[in-house]
Amino acid sequence: MERIPLFPLSNGVFPDGVLRLQIFEVRYLDLIRRCYREKTPFGVAWLARGIEVAVPGQVPQLYPLGTVVHIEDLETVQAALLRVRCVGAQRFKLGAVEAGPYGVWYGEVDYLPDDPPLPIPSDLQALANRLGKGIAQAQADQLLDQLPLQAPYRLDECGWVANRWAELLPLTAEEKLALLSQKDPLTRLVQVGQYLRTDD
Repeated sequence: MERIPLFPLSNGVFPDGVLRLQIFEVRYLDLIRRCYREKTPFGVAWLARGIEVAVPGQVPQLYPLGTVVHIEDLETVQAALLRVRCVGAQRFKLGAVEAGPYGVWYGEVDYLPDDPPLPIPSDLQALANRLGKGIAQAQADQLLDQLPLQAPYRLDECGWVANRWAELLPLTAEEKLALLSQKDPLTRLVQVGQYLRTDD
């Protein structure tokens, strides 16, 4: 297991997903600058109880699953305000959590394997087609930077398509975490299809 800094959020990120953050808390300003400078990742953990901003005496409860992210871009808006763009990488199981310097939480993580590039079966192709049309429309409307995704658009892979839908759909944290924890990308895509049919 590896010990990494954690960034608790009420809504996390999936592998290959784009996460945009505005950093203003003192405890994270140094962490984010250091991660960007040293090109090291940090872990995005999902909040089970508590809020994203630190409250004196309050210990957040975290779900035992998260995703490592790498900082792609950092913009200094003000001395105490950073705007960062991160991309999700490996999923992890979260073990022991402890407070570190400046109030940053650290956790022992065990990394989960990446999804294999599993082709999308014909009976689920409509899910990829629908996502592709949405991406094309966002490009045409110049709204692509508002979506939690980036090229390359691997619309032929079960895991990639399932993960993008999981981030876009209005699901609860528990529902998203159930998808994130699913080891088989084909099963994950089938589950996404069930949510989409319900949403329709």
